[in-house]
Amino acid sequence: MTEVQRTYPLGVSRPDLAVADLPTPEEVFNVRKIGARELVMYAIGPSLIALGVSIGSGEWLLGPQAVGQYGFVGIGWVITISAVLQTFYNVECARYIVATGETDTVGWGRVPPGKLFWVPVSVFIVIFAFIAGGWAASAGQGMFALVNGRVAEAGEMQQTRWYAIGLLVIVFLITVSAQRISRALELSNWVMVGAILGILIIVDLLVVPASVWWEGIRGLVTPAAPPAGISATQLGALAGFTAMASGLNWYLMSHYRDKGYGMGHRAGFIAGLRGNQQELLSVGVTFPDDERNTGVWRRWYRLLLVDMWGVFFVGAILGMLLPTVLMSHAVALSGERPTTANVPTFVASALAPEYGQGMFYLMLLMGVLVLFSTQLGIFEALVRVVTDGAPAVSPRLRALIESDPRRFYYPFMIALLIAIAIIIHLALPVALVQFSANMSNLGALIFPFLLMYLNSRLPRAARPRPWHYVLLVLNFLFFGFFFVNFVADFVGDPLITF
Repeated sequence: MTEVQRTYPLGVSRPDLAVADLPTPEEVFNVRKIGARELVMYAIGPSLIALGVSIGSGEWLLGPQAVGQYGFVGIGWVITISAVLQTFYNVECARYIVATGETDTVGWGRVPPGKLFWVPVSVFIVIFAFIAGGWAASAGQGMFALVNGRVAEAGEMQQTRWYAIGLLVIVFLITVSAQRISRALELSNWVMVGAILGILIIVDLLVVPASVWWEGIRGLVTPAAPPAGISATQLGALAGFTAMASGLNWYLMSHYRDKGYGMGHRAGFIAGLRGNQQELLSVGVTFPDDERNTGVWRRWYRLLLVDMWGVFFVGAILGMLLPTVLMSHAVALSGERPTTANVPTFVASALAPEYGQGMFYLMLLMGVLVLFSTQLGIFEALVRVVTDGAPAVSPRLRALIESDPRRFYYPFMIALLIAIAIIIHLALPVALVQFSANMSNLGALIFPFLLMYLNSRLPRAARPRPWHYVLLVLNFLFFGFFFVNFVADFVGDPLITF
């Protein structure tokens, strides 16, 4: 590790950042140069984990449900605006990590009034939003249908929950068997996301009429009022979970640290039980404002933009378009519309009479892969957020784990698994997902402003341009509106009805 001789003050309540030279991408990835092959093999990765979460609750459940019930017009523009704003927001969340090696969870502790307020609050909001476990319960429904060849009936919901719990155990086993947890998640999502998009493209091209394709594409780019009858909760959930989790997307960005992007290489990573855990710094490192480091920063920032816009954004749009046009075709074939109870398996059931049992099982397999990729990313990220945040607040805990986060990571993962296993018994899976999505919009009322505070105080080369702040304010306005409307709908009447 580069010798550190200076410090850089940033914010309040946490120690100053150390100062060292930015490592080059070639140094981090141990290659001679970063060409197209090296880009795919080494640099792309964190966006795939985020995309695995993205192509799930929003793209496989909420988007198809909304389109199946109300059509494309007035739905598609919400999808497009949400995806664009969330991708810009993701870049700003990752900017802080690449420039300092600190995750956003830890960074919030530098914003007044300080770590004892913002770190617990941010962790609580993320846990509260996602612990409902709708993403896990929906995967259990799909697994039941795949194993039994039919959709679960009302009296069989308990069995679907056992499948959901079993899939959570598989996530635990993946992390246990990994050498580096982020890398294991990347490789898993390369396989799952690649299979999901590839098979959906082939199936959609074979069975979906050109007119439905056109309606789907036109809906994405045509501004229109939301369709009459759609609830504030449903529309807010669609906005919140279209690309990932709107204002809470930062909870998945810590994989840029573990990938070694920029100063993440200096900070360290969380290893699996098979790996060799090196020191994970409790305080970040940033770089001096000089010509050499400015040039290296620009290279890292370009890699970040490729990862986010070239992989995450394109994948999120495809991930929403492909299931929704297939859902629209399924609605036309069956003459029925999806409900909150049956949306995880609706397409498989609707296509089976026309295309046979092979299509039924293929669609069920797609549903399981989609929802398991979401389950993998969310469950691990919830553990990661608390593992990063708790030692930042408690010196005693930091001393107890002795710079080996696994001593906290795995016991907490087991405790969280037990909690989610209990909570998924409380409501239908899609209802739980809608709750989580609207709670994600709450984050948009808070965290864009925290990002403005942090990123405006980074070394000059890493600071955002003025229009980036405008986009953060737009995130606040767009997703914040849907959260306020959701709360008004929950306690009485929504501010705006459609």
